[in-house]
Amino acid sequence: MNHRILYPFADLGDTVVVEPGNDPVRKAPDQPERDPGGDAALISYFELARVMERASRRFSGLVRAELNKLGVDDIGSAQAMVLLAIGDAELSVGELLDRGHYVGSNISYYLKQLADGDYIDRIASQRDKRSARIRLSDKGRQLCVGLREAARSYERALSHGDQDRRNLESAFQTLHRLELVWGNAARYGI
Repeated sequence: MNHRILYPFADLGDTVVVEPGNDPVRKAPDQPERDPGGDAALISYFELARVMERASRRFSGLVRAELNKLGVDDIGSAQAMVLLAIGDAELSVGELLDRGHYVGSNISYYLKQLADGDYIDRIASQRDKRSARIRLSDKGRQLCVGLREAARSYERALSHGDQDRRNLESAFQTLHRLELVWGNAARYGI
């Protein structure tokens, strides 16, 4: 029986293909598996998830670089993304949890760092002193403006016309659909 064995190496970002009787061949991370009977690429959901994870790490690095350019060294990219998720709204912690994909203990830590750095204002509820509403402070709004400006410059560099914008919209819709399907599958099974 002739079976190919694929060994993913997450730390290397690529895959080693071992075929019986042959030496291992290293595949580049962005080369999808080829259909043995044809030329079409076979993209698995695992490969897609791996690319999404790598893209997320690259984006986090990009946000860190932008924070450095803006002279911000007291918060990281995760906290900056929380600021962007808050935006112009005044939210409870629960509402913020619904807006993003945060773990409750992480968001508490992030909010403490943001409050200590004067990026957010916490407004205690008059009805229940244990709960609070959160909004951006002037410092937080200024940082968001700087990050959005940087994002626009990257968007201009990446988008070269209507087709690129349609591709971005299509990618967003596909990823959003995958998020919903995978979330429901994790909760309720397939």
